[in-house]
Amino acid sequence: MNNRTPPNVDLSQVRNRVILELRPAAQEFLLSRSLTRKTFVGEVIYEDRAQFTHAVFPHEGVISLMAEMEDGRTIEKTSLGFEGFLGLALIMGGGVAISRSVVQVPGYTSWISVADLDEALAEFVCVREAMLRYAQALIVQTMESVACNGLHSAEQRISRWLLHARDRVMSDQFTMKQQTLSETLGVRRATVSAVCAQLQKDGILEYSRGELKIIDRPRLEQRSCQCYARVTNASLLSSNRQRPASA
Repeated sequence: MNNRTPPNVDLSQVRNRVILELRPAAQEFLLSRSLTRKTFVGEVIYEDRAQFTHAVFPHEGVISLMAEMEDGRTIEKTSLGFEGFLGLALIMGGGVAISRSVVQVPGYTSWISVADLDEALAEFVCVREAMLRYAQALIVQTMESVACNGLHSAEQRISRWLLHARDRVMSDQFTMKQQTLSETLGVRRATVSAVCAQLQKDGILEYSRGELKIIDRPRLEQRSCQCYARVTNASLLSSNRQRPASA
């Protein structure tokens, strides 16, 4: 990690919603102590049960928290992007990762050490408030994911995941391998391939050599399920809550 962010960072380059919700003094404090770097596909940020050294605030991209079975199968517990941060345990009395965190779509992230985060939490009430608002949205997202995995078709789940990824990278085009989708959603690779082929045939997306482009977002939303709107609305409601007049 390198490229320390200057104190007078241009906030137009900062996309992380938790940071942007903070009071100016708290923003400057965290950003002046942060290390900014770009992640890469497949990067493991924390192994399960690893000790947190930093909280990670994405500005773009997708990070998945994965469950791994003894037989080698995997499935995503939940995911996060610019709307949140990695290291929720740090504001709840813990310091250990409870899942393996893997980068699915790369992007720039700000890394803030545990010591600096603790100092910010002690000095600025708004930091804890913003992080707890995100925690509320994450709980909704995780519960919706459980329901979605149990009730909805592979096409609906894949469409929902792609829509969330698109929102987090803020682009209709991004890198996404079918094998990654298979491991993330706990769906057979052949099923992912068949769904993507059908979506491409229907003119909804283009897919070639791991590069995916959404052509018709409204129709992709139709192929998705209600979980997409519920998670999106929960995230927006959390970020739009009236902030108290606290430091």
